[in-house]
Amino acid sequence: MIYKSFQDISLSQLGFGSMRLPVIDGDDSRIDEPAALDMVDTAMKNGINYFDTAWGYHGENSELVMGKALSRYPRESFFLATKFPGYDPANWGKVEEIFETQLNKLQVEYFDFYLFHNVCEMNIDAYLDDEKYHIYSYLMEQKKNGRIKHLGFSCHGNMPVLKRFLDAYGKDMEFCQLQLNYLDWTFQQGKEKVELVSKQNIPVWVMEPLRGGKLSGLAPEYEGKLKALRPDEEISAWAFRFLQSIPGVTMILSGMSDADQLEKNLATFEKDLPLNESEMNTLLSIAEKMLSVGTVPCTACHYCVSHCPMELDIPHLMSLYNEHAYTGGGFIAPMALSALPPEKQPSACLHCRSCEQVCPQQIKISEVMTDFCEKVG
Repeated sequence: MIYKSFQDISLSQLGFGSMRLPVIDGDDSRIDEPAALDMVDTAMKNGINYFDTAWGYHGENSELVMGKALSRYPRESFFLATKFPGYDPANWGKVEEIFETQLNKLQVEYFDFYLFHNVCEMNIDAYLDDEKYHIYSYLMEQKKNGRIKHLGFSCHGNMPVLKRFLDAYGKDMEFCQLQLNYLDWTFQQGKEKVELVSKQNIPVWVMEPLRGGKLSGLAPEYEGKLKALRPDEEISAWAFRFLQSIPGVTMILSGMSDADQLEKNLATFEKDLPLNESEMNTLLSIAEKMLSVGTVPCTACHYCVSHCPMELDIPHLMSLYNEHAYTGGGFIAPMALSALPPEKQPSACLHCRSCEQVCPQQIKISEVMTDFCEKVG
């Protein structure tokens, strides 16, 4: 197992994510506890010492099962992370109640790592309104009292959201968890986000390294190109090698659903094998081709914005459309749209086509807006 230094401790670079534990009959809320406990045993035996969970995973059952699994080991033998569920407005005023419940569910007296969960467009104002919700001040108090050893945050929001959070709380954040992989390096401005947090000397934790499993297997033409470069490398391992090539990345979380996935990941993390320049260029070229399917080629030139009578932020809406279209759904686009007033939503498009007359990419913007409304319901 590869280990990375974080302050005065040594962390396994592969972290055990518990958002996709084995389940019964396809029901996400019914975790297969014996299988999950066996996976935790295998992880511990093979050197994984970082375990990540959250309030909402598996219908609020992930923390319970991970509590059972880890309670069988000495507390000092593992590092445990969970999060305040600020993705749900109903939780904003319940930080103390939720924190105390999490300690009970996980059967611990403190958390090694604790996060503001999913900083995004929808909740950034609430997270920053400490006078009303007291989330920041409460978590800082728990850190002072030793019930949180290290405080950080995860972010699915865009760059302006990330900047606002860092401007307000960056001095107190010890780590930042980002959705990062060779698709989102450009697709979700992963490169720019890493650079931004690195400027504040905040190490990066990675979530979704395999993009929900999309990068575990590729089209034959792409797999052939990668196999020609590294014949013995698993296709899924390329996603991890990419991340091993990014300065600032300390922790790589993987949500493993069965013992086979865990064994493959353990084998990958026996060695640190970052990509060379040629391999990196090949991988990013493949990513570019993958992302071109089903998305629109918006370059965010903003010519369209000055010609929109509704003053819609068309490039932003296009980026959300591309995310939703490529992912085939998901929560990121609807979550971001929910933060916009009705007059700035895709449904506010008048279909006047003024924007299309100045679009260098000749995108049928009005048709995209209609399709977007249909996709998000």
